[in-house]
Amino acid sequence: MTELHQVDYPSPIGVVEITGTEQAIVSLYFSEREQPLHAVQPDTPQVLKECLQQLDEYFKGQRTEFTVPCLSSGTEFQQKVWAALPDIPYGETASYRDIATAVGNEKSVRAVGNANSKNKISIIIPCHRIIGSNGKLTGYAGSLTRKEWLLKHEQSVRNGQSIES
Repeated sequence: MTELHQVDYPSPIGVVEITGTEQAIVSLYFSEREQPLHAVQPDTPQVLKECLQQLDEYFKGQRTEFTVPCLSSGTEFQQKVWAALPDIPYGETASYRDIATAVGNEKSVRAVGNANSKNKISIIIPCHRIIGSNGKLTGYAGSLTRKEWLLKHEQSVRNGQSIES
């Protein structure tokens, strides 16, 4: 079995818990803990250290794309949906229907929503950029407050403004 490592990133909107192997990130979630618990250790893989660095740059408004390797496990359809999410430009949004069309089945709006909710690598695979077709924010495992913050953060960085945390 592949050994998993964990490290926490103290973001402006809560602790982000990163889990990965020697080769890739396998999950990135907002924790409900107030303080980071998992610090970088001597045996922390380089990929987790790189993820910490990239997250730090993202939250400081210095990074708009992630290059850290990720490994997602899911159905073929889920994989297609997750692969389409990074195509949504930084600071912009798309609807579930937009993603359904992008993966070749415009009738699969609910299935896209379901796949989106099963994304284990938030922020890097930007499920927060998905909104309802009516333009309203819809469910986000990390909370709608965090989703709104992430979208405002990206829009302000894209527009050359800073955001208050």
